[in-house]
Amino acid sequence: MYHQISGRKLGRTTDHKEAMIKNLVTSLILHERITTTEAKAKELRRYADRIITLGKKGDLASIRRAARSVKSKEALGKLFKELGPRFQGRNGGYTRILHYRSRKGDGAPLVIMEWVEAINVEKPKKEVIDNKE
Repeated sequence: MYHQISGRKLGRTTDHKEAMIKNLVTSLILHERITTTEAKAKELRRYADRIITLGKKGDLASIRRAARSVKSKEALGKLFKELGPRFQGRNGGYTRILHYRSRKGDGAPLVIMEWVEAINVEKPKKEVIDNKE
């Protein structure tokens, strides 16, 4: 029976799925925006929100719990120094899923997953060239 079992299978064994989710969480922390399939992104959202909640707490127990899921020390440091304080005033809903396109090979729907409160990177403005001489 399938009682009390949550989450998607994603066509992988449990160990493979857990490793993949941990790698996706680490990539999302480091790059702040990743492209993946819709099913993986919806599953990743659950884990990313929990990791950010640990980052907001910032105590030693939270660091140790987050270190189980985050694969690099660089990402762990960024989680507690940048992302945790950034989301301090928000109670959940830390990620955004934007539909992107379909993958060419198998038609799988691809999405862009990013943090809701992204760092505002100012885009360079185009220079207006005045042709009146």
